[in-house]
Amino acid sequence: MITSVLARDLAALGRVHEDTSSESVLRGLTTTLARGVPGCSGGSAELWRDDKVLVSGSHSELIMLVEGERELGEGPSVEARAIRRRVVVADVLQERRWPRYAGLATRWGVRSALLLPIEIPPVLLVVGLYSVRPGAFTAQAAEPLTEMLTEQLGVALANMWDYADVRTDAAQMQEALAGRAIIDQAKGIIMKTSGCTSEAAFEELRRVSQHHQVKVVDLARLLVEEHQRKTR
Repeated sequence: MITSVLARDLAALGRVHEDTSSESVLRGLTTTLARGVPGCSGGSAELWRDDKVLVSGSHSELIMLVEGERELGEGPSVEARAIRRRVVVADVLQERRWPRYAGLATRWGVRSALLLPIEIPPVLLVVGLYSVRPGAFTAQAAEPLTEMLTEQLGVALANMWDYADVRTDAAQMQEALAGRAIIDQAKGIIMKTSGCTSEAAFEELRRVSQHHQVKVVDLARLLVEEHQRKTR
């Protein structure tokens, strides 16, 4: 089940950029599975965190299939999430474990499926591979694929989370610098009008902010804006 194309494209999921998101990683994963796994006609991915889920699929029909399973409360993806083990459906038409699933799957042209639960704390991924023909997947062949997906998706999600943290830290730093700049402007206005020191100007800002229950930076911004209006 592992091809050079699959290995290459899975590794590429770990490259992050400005537009990288959980949605883009899952979308890349499902299209990679459909393109790179022999016999696979399409893929789905569910990203679970607590009780919240993000669903993606190489085809919209597979998204509807996964969501339909949740509504029914039965099916291979529901089972894989519950037992935390892979689930193989050799032939939908011969499947007896989930009586209502067969009609749902055949409606979208699915004859066989492989569902792989992959735990990457703090999230759980349920990855689905689907085929239009029966017997496309076996449990034996699934083991090396599961190992590769666990490794590559772990890297992709860790890189995405690290990148998001860096961007958040940078945004917070930029906001802090902007706040300090506006406070310095407000202090300058107070010093000019009252002839006080920088420390005394800041103490006055803090006193007024506490009295009116507003942040110092918000009060400083109001003071600067009012001063600019009067100047104009």
